[in-house]
Amino acid sequence: MSTEYKNIMRQGLWGNNPALVQILGLCPMLAVTNTLTNAMGLGLATLLVLVGSNTSVSLVRKWVPNEVRIPIYVMIIASLVTCVQLLMNAYTYGVYQSLGIFIPLIVTNCVIIGRAESFASKNSAPLAALDGFMMGLGFTAVLLVLGGLRELLGQGTLFDGAELLLGDWAASLRVDILHLDNGFLLAILPPGAFIGLGLLVAAKNWIDSRLARTKAPAAKVEVTRARVTSL
Repeated sequence: MSTEYKNIMRQGLWGNNPALVQILGLCPMLAVTNTLTNAMGLGLATLLVLVGSNTSVSLVRKWVPNEVRIPIYVMIIASLVTCVQLLMNAYTYGVYQSLGIFIPLIVTNCVIIGRAESFASKNSAPLAALDGFMMGLGFTAVLLVLGGLRELLGQGTLFDGAELLLGDWAASLRVDILHLDNGFLLAILPPGAFIGLGLLVAAKNWIDSRLARTKAPAAKVEVTRARVTSL
């Protein structure tokens, strides 16, 4: 695998994660991640739209006049969101109702229009598709972690209502971990979402700082060896 592909994967999942680094798409991310199922539904929908929009924009980039590129990108994204919305309405109606207005609002998600403008419009279709997939996967991963934490603290469960997204067989996925008489209400309210996201961003920054500290001594050793060799 080439270095370019590896860098795109690394940036999407960690280095330039749209939720933890770019801090984009906050509205749906904070609003619907009260359960793991809702987070998964929104994450998968966003991922599909990201891959489709990045690929489409890359394919038509040479024929789109620069003056009207943004309206055309939005039209492409809106068409894809409509398709995803109709599919969810047909096959996952329960999650479709839970997510509500936040499915059509994917059209205005800054992550999608941002990747179309900054990456897909300047690169080939395979690279654009990979970028959309990895950015969507990174965004979905944060949604899942945040949704899981909020559901666990608020209800003491995981995968509650999974059958609404995955079918009747998924009802067995529901796990009761904490037997709470009264759940931690703050966790499933909007302030809990802000606090949870802040903790995730802080955790990422802490991990990055630790990695930087461990790499610094190794870099100094390499520089010393190079000097000794040159002498």
